[in-house]
Amino acid sequence: MRIGIVCPYSLDRPGGVQLHVLDLAQALIARGHDVSVLAPAAEDTPVPPYVSSAGRSIPIRYNGSTARLTFGLMAASRVREWLKLGHFDVVHLHEPGAPSLSLIAMWARIGPTVATFHSSQSESAAMRLAKPWIKPGYEELDARIAVSPSAAATVRDHLRVEATHIIPNGVDTSHYVTAVPDPRWTGTAEAPSIGILGRLDEPRKGLEDFLAAIPAVRAAHPHARFLVAGRFSDRVAAKAARAGAEVVGELDEAQKARFMASVDIYCAPNLGGESFGIVLVEAMAAGAAVVASDLTAFMDVSTLADGGHAAAHHAVGDPASIGASVIALLDDPAERAALAERGRECAAAFDWSNVAPRVEETYRDAIRMDAEFHPHPTKDVTSP
Repeated sequence: MRIGIVCPYSLDRPGGVQLHVLDLAQALIARGHDVSVLAPAAEDTPVPPYVSSAGRSIPIRYNGSTARLTFGLMAASRVREWLKLGHFDVVHLHEPGAPSLSLIAMWARIGPTVATFHSSQSESAAMRLAKPWIKPGYEELDARIAVSPSAAATVRDHLRVEATHIIPNGVDTSHYVTAVPDPRWTGTAEAPSIGILGRLDEPRKGLEDFLAAIPAVRAAHPHARFLVAGRFSDRVAAKAARAGAEVVGELDEAQKARFMASVDIYCAPNLGGESFGIVLVEAMAAGAAVVASDLTAFMDVSTLADGGHAAAHHAVGDPASIGASVIALLDDPAERAALAERGRECAAAFDWSNVAPRVEETYRDAIRMDAEFHPHPTKDVTSP
């Protein structure tokens, strides 16, 4: 198939959606498809050869974070030209509710169109205000994917539109399964290591609660190490150091996998705004025992087919609950090892080898739907 994928967020500052789009493109290319990605990116941003830049972006507060988006007449012109010249069998939009390229492409559709919804929000003033303009476009989509039940609920509750498929984000788990622990971060029986990683200057990532749990854990395990890694400001780094944590700083993808393979426990104390939980899948694949907040999206990700859980969950926004969960696992190494093993089993279900074929089938469903309701000549897509 000739597949066009639209990413609304800039590749200048990679985040979960951007990484998902690029990984999906690579997985589809590996499976024999011809893929083009349209995304915002500054001229000096290195991008893969299959990416077409839609120009610079501007920062906008969105979904509890700062998103870099592109819109306006120039962006609309670039989207229409890309669609016209691409001759795509199917176009795949990501997060079309954001005021950026995917929203423009949804209204400029000229063939089979699929959208993936990533956001999970119980309340969204932006979505309520935009409902009159975006709901008609959502209804015209040939297929709608939600990355989790909570993401599907967000679209249904805000716009009264149902997702036609629930397909999780894919993760290339091989990098994590084979990651070699780094001695700098590896814990011992006397000094176990507990790690957190992410854009920790965003309050919703839960760093404050992670740091607040340190005294209780150290009361039970005095030599426990708390490692703080990711991209964050000097102010956040200083706060972590004052709380008794070791500041690791920003890591590249290879270092990130080694970090997760090294820690005894990986913490995800996120407070909200999560529709999936890629970081949980990565940590589980690397063999860490995961302690995560009981957000619906995180519970969805860590639930096994038999109903069991591959992570220990604590109450959202409750440092005492975080500390109790960590202490319980440090007190019981056998249970910690069993939890890590269940995590590896759970993570395998999210590997691209399992996810990409489901996305392909959704594309074929969309092409059939488009042929039924918008008859026009299409290519044979029974094979890649």
